[in-house]
Amino acid sequence: MRRSTFTDQPVTYGAVGGTQAPDLLYYPPKGYRPLQKKVRLGSGDERFDAAVSALMTWGVQRGSGIQITEVSEGTGVQYEGIEYAEDGTPKGMREHRAEEDVFADDGSPYIRNGMTAVLKVPFGPFTVSAPIRVVYVVDEPFVKGFAYGTLRGHPESGEEAFLVEQREDGTVWFIVKSLSRPSNGFYRLVSPVLRFMQGRITTKYLRALLPARSA
Repeated sequence: MRRSTFTDQPVTYGAVGGTQAPDLLYYPPKGYRPLQKKVRLGSGDERFDAAVSALMTWGVQRGSGIQITEVSEGTGVQYEGIEYAEDGTPKGMREHRAEEDVFADDGSPYIRNGMTAVLKVPFGPFTVSAPIRVVYVVDEPFVKGFAYGTLRGHPESGEEAFLVEQREDGTVWFIVKSLSRPSNGFYRLVSPVLRFMQGRITTKYLRALLPARSA
């Protein structure tokens, strides 16, 4: 029997690419809780390049104590996400772009659109399995990153985005965005626990790319 790698499963929410919306915090999809946090990582091209390399090789997750397991390239339609106009209104799905293989200096492959994985998230004496699929990759000159959506079996339903941005003044920022809600009735009952868990993990995410951690 072929071991399932989640590549043939749909994500468990409808607003694919929703974390790209500029007004996410004010107008999230109905029923979803939005979140956006950021931290300054430093300044300069070297800091930007180092942060991007770590981010795109699962450095944020691993630096937060999460194990990345069952990684697969994916075999289905690759999500590109929604493209938004300057006024924040959706223009439609992004045009599919062919991606080239990119590798870090140590040979680790960069995260690509359509990848699937199971995140093993520690929570006290327990480990929570969270299947995800990468739904879009951002590859702009001064903004790099990716977002993944939840698959069946994840405690939450929604999307989480991780971006490294270099601004005009040279400063480098790490940004985390998400939209989420409990995935089923059981997790709705324990939603305060889920929120507490999400808050702790987000705090760890924001620390993962700081120079002292990623040097």
